[in-house]
Amino acid sequence: MSTGFFDGIAPIRYAGPDADGDLAFRHYNPDEIVLGKRMEDHLRFAVAYWHSFAWEGGDPFGGSTLERPWYPQDSMERAKAKADAAFEMFAILGQPYYCWHDADIRPDQGDFAANLKTLNEITDYLGEKAEKQGTKLLWGTANMFSHRRWMSGASTNPDPEVFAFAAATVKSCMDATHKLGGENYVLWGGREGYETLLNTDLSQELDHMGRFLNMVVEYKHKIGFKGTILVEPKPQEPSKHQYDFDAATCIGFLRKYGLEGEVKLNLEQGHAILAGHSFEHEIAVACAEGMLGSIDMNRNDYQSGWDTDQFPNNVPEVALAYYHILKSGGLGTGGTNFDAKIRRQSLDAEDLIAGHVGAMDICARGLKAAAAMIEDGGLEANLKARYSGWETPEAQAMLSSDLDTITAQVLAKGTNPRPVSGRQERLENYVNRFV
Repeated sequence: MSTGFFDGIAPIRYAGPDADGDLAFRHYNPDEIVLGKRMEDHLRFAVAYWHSFAWEGGDPFGGSTLERPWYPQDSMERAKAKADAAFEMFAILGQPYYCWHDADIRPDQGDFAANLKTLNEITDYLGEKAEKQGTKLLWGTANMFSHRRWMSGASTNPDPEVFAFAAATVKSCMDATHKLGGENYVLWGGREGYETLLNTDLSQELDHMGRFLNMVVEYKHKIGFKGTILVEPKPQEPSKHQYDFDAATCIGFLRKYGLEGEVKLNLEQGHAILAGHSFEHEIAVACAEGMLGSIDMNRNDYQSGWDTDQFPNNVPEVALAYYHILKSGGLGTGGTNFDAKIRRQSLDAEDLIAGHVGAMDICARGLKAAAAMIEDGGLEANLKARYSGWETPEAQAMLSSDLDTITAQVLAKGTNPRPVSGRQERLENYVNRFV
């Protein structure tokens, strides 16, 4: 049934680069072929249920500013009204996917049995709506950071009863994701970290986290879930230090606990910035290790020191991100979810639609620029030239040699290597030709 929230907003269509108005796609044409594949199939867009429908407009210094027909989010009646509005928006945008935390789609009842009952109820409701409309679930996840029970972590909590509650919660969310045909399941450890080492057994907490994730993988195979298990790096906020600091840290953790063949990464641009990296860096690290799973496309305000989760608006940043994604073979079962939110002063339904429309256009422009760079081959040609010295038999033999032998060779040659330009400025100018 209609909530009336989006009344008067027509479905968004591709209208071309010269289109007028805020609510039209200028660059996102789902059927446009890019590198032999439909644009929609490259990007695999997904609406993030939490920021679009569960966030009430608060920030660290103020309460809610947004008014929605489904607020307060304290009953199943309102949860279903929220779902109605969500699917209305998916239809307006033509979004192929969506994603959620359990706390976004149903009210937290406190005890696990009540939470399980409401989760099962809303799962059936979402399934019925998806069957009628066709919007699919990209991934589900459990919110194990908002409620006070999670204040000291979930799988890393010093209280075994909280660990057990977390395990049961993840099981229920995996069941719901599986039932809805979700293509991935994500674990983000918002409070899997510490505030102070004075009261933290770091080694034990990491072991518990590793065992917990192994349980998740074991359960995935038990129920026949064909999707990908993903973990999402973030360095801080809400914890002072989180164990899933960045892509490299997560990859090391997964290898330590024997999970590198089972779990991939869900990377968020805003989290990359908090870790002191670029989004391009985090994606390149994951791609280099064959562990890229999916992306949360947003941005932070570079003047703020926290995760502002804004819609992307920087084509060069997005283009370089998709360049590495395309080079590595694409997103697979993953996608581009908009873990992004309108500003707390943007009150209207049109603002929510406009944020997604602009973001989808930015991603489309970035994707096309990345594809053009790949087709042109300039960056790859430069890389090949820069590392060409390693193609010689002598250089390759050195990699299987030893320090004594290499030292003798250096003394015999009697040469002093001359540095070669990295050509960075010219390469930056090259990228700017496409964006």
